[in-house]
Amino acid sequence: MEAVAAGGGGESAVELLLRAAALVPLEHYALAALAVVSVLVYRFLELHVVGDLLRGFRGGRVELTFHPASEIYHGVASKCRSLHGRYLVTPWIASPHLQTLFLGICGRPPSFTYKRQLYTAHDGGTVALDWLLAIDSEDSDGILSKDASAPLIVIVPGLTSDSAAAYVKHLAYSMARKGCNTVVSNHRGLGGVSITSDCLYNAGFTQDVREVINYLHHKYPKAPMLCVGTSIGANILVKYLGEEGENTPVAGAAAICSPWDLLVGDRFISRKLVQRLYDKALAFGLKGYAKLHQPVLARLANWEGIKKSRSIRDFDHHATCIVAKYETVDTYYRRCSSASYVGNVSVPLLCISALDDPVCTREAIPWDECRANKNIVLATTPNGGHLAFFQGLTARRLWWVGAVSEFLFTLLDSKHMHQQKAQDHILHSSLESSIDKSPYVNVMEDGMIAPVTDDGPCDDFTSSNQIVNDIKVDNGDIAQQNEHAKEIDDANTTEVNAMPSQIPEQPAEQQGEEHFVNKFHDAIAPVKRSINQLTRYQGKSVWLLAYIAFVTSWPLLGSLAFIAFRKKFRNNLPAKWPRR
Repeated sequence: MEAVAAGGGGESAVELLLRAAALVPLEHYALAALAVVSVLVYRFLELHVVGDLLRGFRGGRVELTFHPASEIYHGVASKCRSLHGRYLVTPWIASPHLQTLFLGICGRPPSFTYKRQLYTAHDGGTVALDWLLAIDSEDSDGILSKDASAPLIVIVPGLTSDSAAAYVKHLAYSMARKGCNTVVSNHRGLGGVSITSDCLYNAGFTQDVREVINYLHHKYPKAPMLCVGTSIGANILVKYLGEEGENTPVAGAAAICSPWDLLVGDRFISRKLVQRLYDKALAFGLKGYAKLHQPVLARLANWEGIKKSRSIRDFDHHATCIVAKYETVDTYYRRCSSASYVGNVSVPLLCISALDDPVCTREAIPWDECRANKNIVLATTPNGGHLAFFQGLTARRLWWVGAVSEFLFTLLDSKHMHQQKAQDHILHSSLESSIDKSPYVNVMEDGMIAPVTDDGPCDDFTSSNQIVNDIKVDNGDIAQQNEHAKEIDDANTTEVNAMPSQIPEQPAEQQGEEHFVNKFHDAIAPVKRSINQLTRYQGKSVWLLAYIAFVTSWPLLGSLAFIAFRKKFRNNLPAKWPRR
């Protein structure tokens, strides 16, 4: 008994534990380590293949948010099968991070070639328009025919993306196959085009989209225009639609994976380790964009700060806020967030977001604002990543591309397309002269492309200024004619006012009435002058103008008629009978 106690007392509990652990085969430890790592990776990558397996690979249901009385939902979205079904992720990339990574690295886009057209904005900036035309839509110059009536799809890419991005090519090819003419409006400085002005694009810069849309509508008035924005491009598109309200030629639109609230997105992307990796990756892309245009950015922004940027916020602080003249980064994010413009959108709009988007968080989605607007249908899926939504075993299709295509074509077949309200202002002259005539393209030493003409890169502005000057000259002629008409009217008014002085003296009551008549003529003289001028230039509307003049001057005419008839009736009344 004492011997056993002595032997047991010679080894501590730790030594006994280590001896027991040594008896376990190494393979068991390797399997245990693999299991732990697998669980950590599964959680880190947010894999959901096990959940899909338990649900029988049925996929997640598409949830729709809309106003109960929305005609866009009842007349368009309710007829789209893809919006009332389920979305199943490709099993071997069943993770928002794997989907997003696969889209960026490969994406398996279709193979085709764009036709390029360069647009010069009113401030001298250059925008590359890349066309993918439907069959039998080409004109003799290789661009779309002016009489084309096929739907025109305008695509606005995401941050640092252009027409070569895989998701853009998926969408453009799908729409072109179905008979639409597609044009990608690349951001300034992207698509191999130089920055030719002191203005850069940002998350809230809607001027380029506005000018391109107005130009295309002016050039192809018979083609219904539809717009699709992706990521930052979706934020820009929704902000533009909210700014324009009813005054946009866009008949329908779709916003895919919009960040909605940039301030919330900024907080989200710096919260966790995996999101910080996306932040660094996007900042790296922005610095690459800056290096392509170093001469411009070194002059306009803080170049040393740009080179040291480690996040999107750093880049916005050293570049975007300085160039766009925002006081702080938070000010920039607040003013450029499209969530603030959702309530004013007057165009049928389909919004698609994945709840597991690793870049644009679900926390920023304006659920209530979308529900309150009868023109918006918001579709959310449990999975999808950022702009990915791969489906099928081969991952060659993007679910959102099919959903957008179905929604837009159903809208085209309905009576709910948006119609632009008539505008009285003159279209900006740059819409007629700002497209550089291909193939006048200058390839610079750094490999970038800039538009030029036979007389240099400023011919477009000369043409634009000439048109503006012509308009000013015409307006000057009109002003001279108006002044001449005013002198004639004033002369006539003077003669009318001078007439009573040539008439012999009359009773006081009659003089009062004549004074009232003179005041009446003085009052209606501006009306007469306006009618004369309007009828001179709007001869077809004489009767309408006469009616307006009669209605607006009726109180004075009525008073005059009352005085005249009162005098006549007073003279014609029989004498009173004498009392008996």
